[in-house]
Amino acid sequence: MFAPRREHARFCSARCRIAWNRQHASDHPAQSAALGWSITAMQETTGRLIRASGWDLADGYAVISEAVWWVTMVDATLVRYQPDTYNSCLARQGPARRRVTEDIFAGLRFVRNQMGYHADHADFIAPAESPAMTGAPVATWRWRPVPEPALEVLAPRAQDWEIARYRAYQAQLAGRPIGDVISEATAFLCLAAGTSRRGVS
Repeated sequence: MFAPRREHARFCSARCRIAWNRQHASDHPAQSAALGWSITAMQETTGRLIRASGWDLADGYAVISEAVWWVTMVDATLVRYQPDTYNSCLARQGPARRRVTEDIFAGLRFVRNQMGYHADHADFIAPAESPAMTGAPVATWRWRPVPEPALEVLAPRAQDWEIARYRAYQAQLAGRPIGDVISEATAFLCLAAGTSRRGVS
C-alpha cells in the first residue's frame, strides 16, 4: 500500500511516476487543452480581482472566492498531470521559499474548503472600511486570522491534512493583503505551466 508523505504525492518513487507517464502519454493533448483554458480563466479572474476597486462586500467576496477556486484547481491540475515540471519549479526556489510557496497553496486550499461551507466569507476576509465609498481596491482587503476548525467528522488522515492547511493559512495568509497572495500564487502557476502572466500585477 502507498502511504503518501505529502498531501499531493501520487507515486512511491520516480520509477513509478515515469512508468505511469509512459502509459498515459496519449492523454497529453486533451490535458494540455484543458489546462490552457483553465489558466486563461484563472488569469482573467485574478486580474479582475487585482483591478477591482470600490466594490461592495458581496461582489468583493464573490471575486475572491472565484479567484481562490481557480488558483487551487489549476494547482491541483499541474500537480496531477505535470508533476515533474511543477516540482522542478519548486526546487529552483530554494528550501525556504519553496516552503512558503507550498504553504500559500495549502492555505488557499484551506480557504476553498472552509469559506462559504463551514465559515462565512466575513470570517476569512477583512475588507477596507466602507469599500464602496472609499474606492479601496479589493486586492488590499486582508485575510483574517481564524480559529482552528472542528474536524472530528473527518477521517484521521483528512484531519491531519486539514490541520496542516489551517496552519499554513495562519502562517502565510492571515494578516496579508489578498491581492499579494493571489498574485504570488498565480505567478508561480503560470511559471510552472510555461505560460506568460496576463492581467496580474
